[in-house]
Amino acid sequence: MKTLGVLGGMSWESTAVYYRLINQAVAARRGGLHSAPLVLASVDFETIAARQREADWPGAAALLGRAAGGLRAAGAEALLIATNTMHKVGDEVAAQAGLPLLHIADATAAALRAAGVKRAAFLGTRFSMEDRAIVIDRLERHGAPILVPETDDRALMHRVIFEELCRGIVRDDTRAAIAALIARQAARGADAVVLGCTEIGLLIDERSSPLPCFDTTALHAAAAVDWMMETT
Repeated sequence: MKTLGVLGGMSWESTAVYYRLINQAVAARRGGLHSAPLVLASVDFETIAARQREADWPGAAALLGRAAGGLRAAGAEALLIATNTMHKVGDEVAAQAGLPLLHIADATAAALRAAGVKRAAFLGTRFSMEDRAIVIDRLERHGAPILVPETDDRALMHRVIFEELCRGIVRDDTRAAIAALIARQAARGADAVVLGCTEIGLLIDERSSPLPCFDTTALHAAAAVDWMMETT
């Protein structure tokens, strides 16, 4: 298997999910005591979140690029950024590290296309929902038309991510509120929902969502395992 570099900590709650999913998939496919050859850099999220708030994306890219360069030095052969929002600077980070980037939107778009989704609602941070260049444009280039929630619902989703999910807080009343948010997107014409922040899957899944869910964390992890097992 090839060695994957994981750039995580944004937040560590979802990075832990990536680690579990990737290792579970490797064990299922290879059997025995097999686990995933990973190199992990887990950054201090507050230093990145502060730059997000200040719109200092070059500063965030520089921090992440240095961390990603360390992954390459430790033997990583490709880069996985374990967050949607920071794909805003994904190309810069990958270039600084000198590693190919396994982009989160590519795995998600492939799943949407395979399922025949006609119009997907996209839930994520305010940054990812309002700056379409981060993930949404790339999804749509793959043929997946995207619906973004309206202003109040974007504010609700952003607050839940940063004030609850990134802090490990999962509440039943919040789950009901986000399920209602998803139902509003269904009423606007969505036939699926993209969980476009890597923490949302901690709260919402197929059992609680009014629409079929496409969890970017799970899809990204599965694509990473496919890459690790490719023969060269």
